[in-house]
Amino acid sequence: MSGLRIYSAQISLLVGDIQANTQAIIQLANSLATSNQADLLLLPELTLTGYPPEDLLLRPALQGRIETGLQQLQEEVQGISLIVGYPRAKNGQLFNAAGVLHQGKWVAEYFKQLLPNEQVFDEERYFTAGQEACVVEINGCKLGILICEDLWQPEPAAATVTAGADVLLALNASPWHEGKQYERLHLAQQHCQALARPLVYCNLVGGQDELLFDGASFALNAAGKVIAQAKALEEDGLLVNLQVSQQGWEASSNASSAIKSWPEDLAYLYGALVLGLKNYVNNSGFKGVVLGMSGGLDSALSAAIAVDALGADRVMGVMMPYHYTAAISIADAEEEARLLGVEYRVIPIAPMVESFMAGLADSFASTTKDATYKDVTEENLQARCRGVLLMALSNKKGLMLLTTGNKSELAVGYCTLYGDMAGGFNAIKDVYKTKAFELCTWRNSQGYVIPQRVIDRPPSAELAPDQKDEDSLPPYPVLDKLLQGYIEEDLSATDLITAGFKQEDVLRVVKLVDMNEYKRRQAAPGTRVTPKAFGKDRRYPLVNKWPVL
Repeated sequence: MSGLRIYSAQISLLVGDIQANTQAIIQLANSLATSNQADLLLLPELTLTGYPPEDLLLRPALQGRIETGLQQLQEEVQGISLIVGYPRAKNGQLFNAAGVLHQGKWVAEYFKQLLPNEQVFDEERYFTAGQEACVVEINGCKLGILICEDLWQPEPAAATVTAGADVLLALNASPWHEGKQYERLHLAQQHCQALARPLVYCNLVGGQDELLFDGASFALNAAGKVIAQAKALEEDGLLVNLQVSQQGWEASSNASSAIKSWPEDLAYLYGALVLGLKNYVNNSGFKGVVLGMSGGLDSALSAAIAVDALGADRVMGVMMPYHYTAAISIADAEEEARLLGVEYRVIPIAPMVESFMAGLADSFASTTKDATYKDVTEENLQARCRGVLLMALSNKKGLMLLTTGNKSELAVGYCTLYGDMAGGFNAIKDVYKTKAFELCTWRNSQGYVIPQRVIDRPPSAELAPDQKDEDSLPPYPVLDKLLQGYIEEDLSATDLITAGFKQEDVLRVVKLVDMNEYKRRQAAPGTRVTPKAFGKDRRYPLVNKWPVL
């Protein structure tokens, strides 16, 4: 035959559910075969297990379940070839593999050569690197198989072409952060231009714990031009036609709307946060979510994301005022709840706080000469009373509790353990405060749900009279740039001072970041959207004596 039709399927998978993932592949493959839409189905990296399976790869039952899945595919997929990813145990070693099923037989198997072991990746913990290229011929076309990281260095792709590949196929589970979609596309275009080969790039889509896979798959011709592009942040597929000519194998797509535009940057980020929360809550089996609505920016943004992810009927907002809660905060929280259409409750916390204070009065009396003196202890008690109430509602109603602190606050420790940090997930954990402002404005441009006063007011935790965040921190535009330099670029305090930040700001902020690692270790997970999130990306000892300067 002189042609090959490839359907590249960016699908969402549930980690560990090998049986369900296998059935999803069978259903999709046979549907394509029945409608005669494609000759070959291309699927993402580690399709059978989902990605990343982490220490599930160490379970003794793993290979038996993988073999069962592969056998089912061989027996039940009819009339179409497929390339699927899975872990393969061989000679006492485990490989990140891709297998080729053709005419009812497994005819080829490729082992990933480059194993990423930085940022969120830990593949060397589990896998052995493959050493050989893999080229398989289907309908006269020689297909070279690559897996994710193999595209990030030139050697594997070049070796695959040397081995005779007419076309490159890449199975991917590429986690997203801001701008990652453009990085991948640019890199793939460079490979096509350097090797004069078409490429079909199939990426996973969906949220898995902290990681977000955005799909955004694509196909390129030998000149690196985009001929097909899948949607971002949802399941989709690409149909790519390969035809032989005097110049070699050429790739094209005649599907309607083959190139689907990706969202603009803020829309992409917001959509990623929505998808991450949606998948985490649903895959965890919760009925919905509950969150504190303070009348502030972060809880407003979190509530909007939750409604867009789950629907208003699955979101509960709770205002828990105390003596320092401004009347406009109560009004703004109520207004946002009305605009979003969520269930809304008001539970004053003064009785609980005062009961705790009465119970602690004798114990606190010996700590100060002034019986009226209050410090961060009393502030934290307010936050912890709120946390207890929200957790009680979570337990009683089967709702996941969302925490609502942003990355700037988490970085410097402006959050309370077992208080506002209590919860199961944080949709904006990896969002700096300045970006949160931008997202609120963008969301309102799509439909007004966040009272403008919430965006305009100076941020405050309202745990003390007339309290404002900038009373003890640099302004957020300064703070966030400083944090990005220290956290994401690994600049030292000296580097930051040299770059023009005030020395007193640098020393204070760096000290706060370093001393609050213990809080971040106990924080709820949240969707990763920056190149270096707290958690998998950035791992520091809880106790250390690294000098600031």
